[in-house]
Amino acid sequence: MPKVKFMPDGIEIEAKPGSTILQAAKAAHAQVGYACGGVCACSTCHVYVKQGFDSLSEQEENEMDILDKAFDVRASSRLGCQSKVGDEDLVVEITRESRQAWFDEHPEEREKHKVAGSSVAR
Repeated sequence: MPKVKFMPDGIEIEAKPGSTILQAAKAAHAQVGYACGGVCACSTCHVYVKQGFDSLSEQEENEMDILDKAFDVRASSRLGCQSKVGDEDLVVEITRESRQAWFDEHPEEREKHKVAGSSVAR
C-alpha cells in the first residue's frame, strides 16, 4: 500500500488506493481541516502535494471551483477530500489555512499545541 507523509510534522500512514488524502489525514491524526465534513463544500482541506501528484485521481470541475476560494493556490494544490490515492507514495504539505481550520475544529487541541507567536494557536 502507498504511504502518505504529512509535512511539516512528518506523520506517515499507509493508505488504501482509492481512499482520499483527507481520509488518510484523519486516520493518521494529521492536522488537516475539514469544516464541511469532506464533501467538497469548503477549502479547509487544501494541501500542497509535494510528491506523487500525478498518481492522484484527476481533478474535477467542482474541486477546481472550490480551490478558487482557497488562499495561496499553487500548481501542486489539491483538496484532500477529493484527491484519491493512487499506487505511489505521497508527500503532502498541510497549508496554513488547513492547519488553522483543524485547530478551529478541535479547540481542545489548541492549548496542547500552542506555539509562541503562532497564528495557529489563537
